[in-house]
Amino acid sequence: MDTKRKDCDIIIFGGHGDLSFRKLLPAVYHLYNDSHIDEKSRIIIISRQKMTLSGQKELVRKKLIEFLPKGEFDDEKSANFEKQLEYCKIDFNNKTDYKNLKKILDFFPKRDRVYYFSTSSDFYGKICENLHNSRLITKNSRVVLEKPIGLNLKSSKIINAKVLEYFKEQQIFRIDHYLGKDTVQNILALRFSNRIFMPLWDASNIDHVQITVAESVGVEERAGYYDEYGALRDMIQNHLMQLLCLIAMEPPCSLYANDIRDEKVKVLKSLRLLDTKDIELKTVRAQYIQGQIDGKIVPGYTQSKDLQDSKTETFVAIKAEINNWRWNGVPFYIKSGKRMKRRNSEIVIQFKSVPYSIFHNNGANISENKLVITLQPNESIQLELMNKVPGLSKHMKLQKVALELNNPINQKRKSSAYERLMLDVVLDNATLFMRLDEVEAAWKWADSIIEGWEQNSTPMRNYTAGTDGPSAAIELIARDGRSWHDECC
Repeated sequence: MDTKRKDCDIIIFGGHGDLSFRKLLPAVYHLYNDSHIDEKSRIIIISRQKMTLSGQKELVRKKLIEFLPKGEFDDEKSANFEKQLEYCKIDFNNKTDYKNLKKILDFFPKRDRVYYFSTSSDFYGKICENLHNSRLITKNSRVVLEKPIGLNLKSSKIINAKVLEYFKEQQIFRIDHYLGKDTVQNILALRFSNRIFMPLWDASNIDHVQITVAESVGVEERAGYYDEYGALRDMIQNHLMQLLCLIAMEPPCSLYANDIRDEKVKVLKSLRLLDTKDIELKTVRAQYIQGQIDGKIVPGYTQSKDLQDSKTETFVAIKAEINNWRWNGVPFYIKSGKRMKRRNSEIVIQFKSVPYSIFHNNGANISENKLVITLQPNESIQLELMNKVPGLSKHMKLQKVALELNNPINQKRKSSAYERLMLDVVLDNATLFMRLDEVEAAWKWADSIIEGWEQNSTPMRNYTAGTDGPSAAIELIARDGRSWHDECC
């Protein structure tokens, strides 16, 4: 990886989309103003809307004011950033429109080019074909693909094969923004640089693992997209699978991209595929119905326009198992849903109880140790230990205490996940991005569940908006004598 700052052209297809305005442009704004990318670099926004460059700059300024966290927008920095903006109107499927982009890019033909596809994956192949036919793909070009790629393994293979006709695998960056979070990256440091955890990280010492990504928001303006994909494709198949891989992977031989990705692929290939009986017992799917969030009534999923007859899940809970020596017998409980009680993303490593307790503790069970890795809303790592309750008593009493493992915050501003990942693309560092065989292995596992649901192996449940999900999800883990961490905290 070349860490020297260099100028490049960042071309955002779907530049007027929600992702671009909320995440990508704020990320590039900070990278530029913090001198992480060269001041000569250009940000070229592609949209199908006809607009002047001055109109585009005004729109970007308005969106930065709207979506940057309070205090981060600066008039002078925005003015400098706007100087780097270019705008190009392109209908993705119209090959003649790409001549407009060619005029812009041909000013610097040897410059690195980062093509960011912030579009539906249905457009990926066509955009690549038109870029190729317009001779816009150079040896210094890279392409960023947003998830999910396709609706299943079959469609994913078709899309990826089309992209690979024009870009080499090492030029393709399949992005998952969760991997850009500092706390997620810290899992590698925590696991592989601390001797205290290394001998404990297996089935002999860990009872189970929980991975939860809960959102309090609904589908909002993404209803059309979301109803086609649902929670399993939108969250489980990518975000939660990547978190599972980082927790379960073997130590890589180095931090080079392919060495890390080799170990993640092994985990995905070791995931036990679910048959019809497994799907019935080990999966839950549900839709939210009308409820209350922050004291306000919110409509149910099927009350939204054009979704009255929808069979798309907004909540998923799954008991996943890994068939290898390290994890045999350790269940991984994963769940994700919209319109939940609170926004919360966390990984809980539940260690086993001591084999015999010498403490009375008033007859109460001694809680097992837990490592709790919180990703949002506030990133943190806590190790829960047992400690003596201070004071005098006939018997020694214990209480649970949390040991904070967080880094001290010395930064004035915390960088976003998209900043980290966009910078890695500019620097041609693929460590935090998914390789083709990773994507296909994740889809193979997810497809076994999708196919079972299509055969009605498990019913669609309901849960009230503003709650922790359907009771069936509680039953799923309770059958094993366990409970969700967020229910007991």
